[in-house]
Amino acid sequence: MQDHEVAGLLAGEAGKLLLEIRDRAMAEGWSPNRLRDEGDGQAHQLLAGRLASLRPHDAVLSEEGADDGHRVHAERVWIVDPLDGTHDFGRPGSIEWAVHIALVVDGSPSAAAVCLPASHRLYGTAMSTAQRPTERVRPVVITSRSQQGEAEEVAAAIGGVVRSCGSAGVKAMAVVAGSADVYVHPSGLYEWDACAPAGVAMAAGLDVHGVDGSRLEFNKARPVVPGLVISRPEYTGSVLSALRW
Repeated sequence: MQDHEVAGLLAGEAGKLLLEIRDRAMAEGWSPNRLRDEGDGQAHQLLAGRLASLRPHDAVLSEEGADDGHRVHAERVWIVDPLDGTHDFGRPGSIEWAVHIALVVDGSPSAAAVCLPASHRLYGTAMSTAQRPTERVRPVVITSRSQQGEAEEVAAAIGGVVRSCGSAGVKAMAVVAGSADVYVHPSGLYEWDACAPAGVAMAAGLDVHGVDGSRLEFNKARPVVPGLVISRPEYTGSVLSALRW
């Protein structure tokens, strides 16, 4: 099985598990915190176990796992967020959460998948082509709820409007799917938040940078990237200029 297929398979399996956990939580009346803890923990266990079986010689960096630092010397490292958007996962009816899985080779994602289980969507490097934007008057800049100020600067530069939602994966896949034109996260992100969305977006032909315009590198000793910009190519120059005030 190719790495692209492994990424898509495991993201889908974790997404299915998370939907089952949500259904059980609703039936049994779990608290939101218990639901979040069970989702994070069980999805991590599934992905860690499946990677150990399918790719036993590869290293793994997971948001929910211990990081002993040995991965930085590994040739192949899977970077995983078993549940991106944990807070939203605990909100009844929310669809703003995702599963991220990416394989990093030489600092770049070579295979990746992002599953949006509540939307029944799976995006991956083996199947991604950015969709043309849906018909709209002004371009859409999507960002986190807490970072709309910086996004307003970007929107003004391209004559756009700002939308906000949870989960880096949800926002990044909105650009891939054509319902948004730019995703900007102007502050630092952990690699497990950014890696799989960046990998899928690059494979789809979108521009991907740090907010300083740099090329993103993954599997660093301190697993943080300098923000994230995913953009349709026609907007990239204006977006990066707006972020350099």
